[in-house]
Amino acid sequence: MTQDELATFHDSLERCHQDPTFLPRFYQRVMSSSQEIAARFSHTDMRRQYRILAASLYEMLGVVSGSVEGQAHAAHLARVHDHEHHDVAPWMYDVWLDCLVSAVRDCDPRCDAHVEAAWRDMLTPAIETMKAAY
Repeated sequence: MTQDELATFHDSLERCHQDPTFLPRFYQRVMSSSQEIAARFSHTDMRRQYRILAASLYEMLGVVSGSVEGQAHAAHLARVHDHEHHDVAPWMYDVWLDCLVSAVRDCDPRCDAHVEAAWRDMLTPAIETMKAAY
C-alpha cells in the first residue's frame, strides 16, 4: 500500500470511530447476513467485542507495513480464528469485509470509491492470512 492509501484508511477509520453507531451497525449487519455467523456471537459481550475490533483495525496498519508487531498480530488473529478455535470459515471473511465496508459507507461522510478501496486493500492481507490458516 502507498502512504496515501494508508492515510486514507487511517483518516476514514478516525471518522468512523467518531460515529457511535459504526461498530454496532457493522455487527448488526454481519450477524444479519447469516444465522451461522449470528450463532457465533450469541454469548458474546458485544461492548468488549467492539473494543477488540476497534483495536484490531488500528493494528492493521502494522500488518500492512510489515512490522514485527503487525505480523505477530496477524498470526495471532489467524490462530484464534482457525478451525481449532473460533472456527471462522474462509467464506465468512468475505461477508465480514463487505459488511464492514457497508458500515464505513454509512458512517464516514467522506466515503467514496477511493476510501472503500483503501479499506479493502488494508484488510485483505490479514484476511488472506486468516483464510490460509483455517
